[in-house]
Amino acid sequence: MKQHIYLFTLAACVGALSAASTSNAQKASEYAQQPTAMSRAEAIAKQLDLTPQQKLKVLPILRDEAPKVKAIKEDNQLSKVQKIQQIRAIHQQTDPEMKAILSKEQYEKLQGIRQQAIKDAIQSRHP
Repeated sequence: MKQHIYLFTLAACVGALSAASTSNAQKASEYAQQPTAMSRAEAIAKQLDLTPQQKLKVLPILRDEAPKVKAIKEDNQLSKVQKIQQIRAIHQQTDPEMKAILSKEQYEKLQGIRQQAIKDAIQSRHP
């Protein structure tokens, strides 16, 4: 009887360790797949089909915004409404510059990208 309890306990511990290891591996994989601020800015620039002159002006703005937005997305102390408000505030700060640099079509596309960033920020994995 003692041997059965011992085996059951051992199996439970091995299962728990295996699950924890898998969870950590998944987190590491997710972290590695998250784009850096620089690559996210480059991706947005590519989506907007910027000219070289526009890139010179827009990339620094996007690179400055990205870590701020990321920090808000990852802040589990903020409610969904607070996240939306704070991300919109960041976007509103740079809107005049972006509007002056981008064509109307590019600016509209940027607005769509920003809306998606807000949706991503309030997804359930970051309550």
